[in-house]
Amino acid sequence: MSKENSIHIKLDPSKRVLFLTKDLSLIAKQLNDGLDLSMSELRPSDLLDDINTDIMTPAWVCFHHDPKEIAKRAYAGLMYNNERVFQDNALLKGNFQAIVSGERKGTGSSRETAAQCEKFSGVGLIFAASFAPIHQRNNINLGQIMGNYELLRRLEAGESIALEEFLEPFDEFSRHVLRAGGLFNFLNQFQEQQKTSPAILSEVPMTMAQKIMAKKLLNSDIQPLQNGQSTVAHVDGGYSHEFTSAQVHQFLIQEYGEHYKIKNAQRFAAFEDHLIYADEVPKYAPYKDLIDELRSQQKQFIAHTGIRDYSATQKISPGICHEVARQEFILPGDFIQATDSHTCMGGALNAFAFGIGATEYAALLATGLSVVSVPPSVRFDLNGSLAKNCSAKDVMLYILLNFSKDGLTLNKVMEFGGEGLHQLSIDERATLCNMATECGAKTGICEPDQKLVDWLLEKRKEHNSQSLTKLLSMPDKNCHYEARYSIDLSKIEPMVAHPGNPDLGIPSDPTNGELIKNLGEIPIDIAYGGSCTAGKYDDIEMYARVVSDALTQGKKVHDKVKFYIQYGSKDVDSYAKLKGFHDLFLKAGIKVISPGCGACIGCGPGVSSDKNQVSISAINRNFQGRSGPGKLYLASPLSVAASAFAGKIVAWRQ
Repeated sequence: MSKENSIHIKLDPSKRVLFLTKDLSLIAKQLNDGLDLSMSELRPSDLLDDINTDIMTPAWVCFHHDPKEIAKRAYAGLMYNNERVFQDNALLKGNFQAIVSGERKGTGSSRETAAQCEKFSGVGLIFAASFAPIHQRNNINLGQIMGNYELLRRLEAGESIALEEFLEPFDEFSRHVLRAGGLFNFLNQFQEQQKTSPAILSEVPMTMAQKIMAKKLLNSDIQPLQNGQSTVAHVDGGYSHEFTSAQVHQFLIQEYGEHYKIKNAQRFAAFEDHLIYADEVPKYAPYKDLIDELRSQQKQFIAHTGIRDYSATQKISPGICHEVARQEFILPGDFIQATDSHTCMGGALNAFAFGIGATEYAALLATGLSVVSVPPSVRFDLNGSLAKNCSAKDVMLYILLNFSKDGLTLNKVMEFGGEGLHQLSIDERATLCNMATECGAKTGICEPDQKLVDWLLEKRKEHNSQSLTKLLSMPDKNCHYEARYSIDLSKIEPMVAHPGNPDLGIPSDPTNGELIKNLGEIPIDIAYGGSCTAGKYDDIEMYARVVSDALTQGKKVHDKVKFYIQYGSKDVDSYAKLKGFHDLFLKAGIKVISPGCGACIGCGPGVSSDKNQVSISAINRNFQGRSGPGKLYLASPLSVAASAFAGKIVAWRQ
């Protein structure tokens, strides 16, 4: 990237621009045959949409914690005719200054490696029609300049464009971060200059997210808190896991030295959950040493910082980070950030929680601060009651189909309320908030009620009803929502999402719950129940309900189906054994797996091993290749269990 007087950008004639097109063969020709394209030759509709972070850096690439090693394997998950489009070093050797794609660049997980693979391959200009919020934030934190197609056309015409034009779409503090060349530089300058952030008038009507953020700002200047307004705020806590802790630790050493210290260690944690079963997946056997190094680095990180230690004991994990965090230390009104996109699950507890990348998390640990902009909120009023064969998972697949695929929830806070919400358990509310990230939202957050207070009283013996009630945040009656939607839960049917995209859901046929509309019969090979989305107490009860029903009728798991159930935490494991569910599952021939992540990220039992295999799964996302090479349909715990007995995709009917 060339800058004149450090304030202008133009294309370097000695470098190239890579266009990620829907025609993958054109990408291959750019990489391998020297083909050069331009925006004048292409339409926006020709460019590849929804490039997810699993494509940019699949799980096995993330076993490397050195960004330069990650760059060598950039876009390793993009496949064409069962072969990688990007071979090792393809992006690095292509001499690309800029990379161009379509809508919603960087959907999926919060892994910063996706942004790192471009930056450390020499790409400094990123163009897209729109960006997923966490990926956009990661680019900002790394100092990567993002732009739209019109700016690219002007650059291609030879124009030199002021940096400020690229920065116009972003909030004030994001512009400061980009001008500084990245988050570490900005926060160091910020602390030295002792700048302050704007605060709010208490009389201004606010959403739940705004109320929580308002309490975290640095000073007491009096002015309204507006959507899009940028702030620097205190963060209450967070966590990382073995996929990310090594980078966090190394970034802190690089920036602050080997004797670095962090703020408020008792409110932060590190979990050994994501790779606990990775060595049981044959394709990951070659990466054993890299995985062991990640585990070792995390142990060093924990010992150095004194944060909460959730390491595995004899290969038994305490549980998935999101499930354990909400059980043990997230509180209403907390501002929580963690290095995983499903951090938003904490919103079920009336907390403001979302995922961030390793750079941002490292800076947060060192300073106790986060650079954030106030996101707009959309309101979902839930009314009525769900049918007995439906769950919150069906609600989210319904929302993904009807609202999110058109971008109505992109980079927004999804606030859930209404009488229908209050009928849902806290576990079911966790499912709603967990899958806000599949909606491309900033996060999800639920209105609090007495049911939440009672749930917390069971989990947090150090609190009482009065202390917890003081922490709750309700939206003001006249607060501003960018949009407001009403959903009648009684009209939701069991949903199934097509392979490759969680927002391509199909409702079951109301005239026959065993037939999925427009699908016909789809035999399955694998049924998987687990993950942070579907390994909670209530989820286990749902599996047990169907299994008990089936065994009572003399049925068994279909001969051609492997049915897996994985607990989300040690507490859930203990609960299943106490209630007799564990023995029930074993009696039915189900493979029961100890707590942890696994098939959801392709790192454990329940993954497909062949492209012809078909899975039905209760996990949160089904990007192609994420949970093995086969086809994976998303459904609720009830539908997953019913399908395992039927041998095909069905909705449960008691």
